[in-house]
Formats: sequence, structure tokens, C-alpha cells
Amino acid sequence: MSKRVIAIASDHAGFQLKQELLAELAGLDAEVLDLGTHDQESVDYPDFGVELAAAVADGRAGLGVLVCGTGIGIAIAANRNPAVRAAPCHNTTSTRLARQHNDANVLALGARTTGPEVAKDCLRVFLETSFEGGRHERRVAKLGNGAART
Repeated sequence: MSKRVIAIASDHAGFQLKQELLAELAGLDAEVLDLGTHDQESVDYPDFGVELAAAVADGRAGLGVLVCGTGIGIAIAANRNPAVRAAPCHNTTSTRLARQHNDANVLALGARTTGPEVAKDCLRVFLETSFEGGRHERRVAKLGNGAART
């Protein structure tokens, strides 16, 4: 069985947290597609949200993780792709419910709003939690193309 591919990307504000998440992913059974940024030089978060969204939409990755200052802007950029359901999460409860109820396929974290240990906990919950389906299927299907996948 092949490893699942997890794409990860950040802007400059999220770079350091992305590095910590990469270290966490190294200990998990996943192949990582690092889409940048690769340093703390100022960049535009929409570029990285769009690139990660494309990787999830075209099947290069099954799930994605985005990091910017708040997790909001980069999630907005990714959500412009109809195959993506990026959820900005700040704790494990919002992360678990984003996967279970909304079939989120991209986790967005804020480096300025979420500490590294909580972010790592969110990452683990995101990867371990599945979409519940059932009553949520109809609602998720209304979100757009590519919805209601696990």
C-alpha cells in the first residue's frame, strides 16, 4: 500500500510553524509535498494557497495543510478552488468537526494565533479523523465540485 500524500505550504509568517509541522509529519506514515515557501522572505500568501489547492484538486495530494499569520487569508485563497474545503482551525475540536462534518481536505493554521503544540495536535487530529457522511453528505455536496470525498 502506498503512503498518502500530504501537501503543505505557508507564507513567510507561517514558515517557522510549517517547519515544526514538517518535523511532525516526518514521524507519521505520510509522503510530504512541500510547496514552499522555503524561507522567511516576504511572499504573498494567495500564491501558496492557490498552489496547494491545485495539488489537492489534481490528485497530487490527498490532503493539505496551510499556514499563514492567521490561517484565514491563505484558506480564502485555497477555497477559491471548488475541489477544496479549507478550514481555518484553532484547536482540536474545530479540527475534528471540520473533518467529520465538513469533509475538510485542507487544514489552515495561524502561526500568530495558534501555538506550535496545539498546531501539532490539530495536525494529528486532522490526519486521523474521517468524514462521517450520513446527514452531512447533502450539506457538503452543496459546497461545490469535489465535495463529499474522504
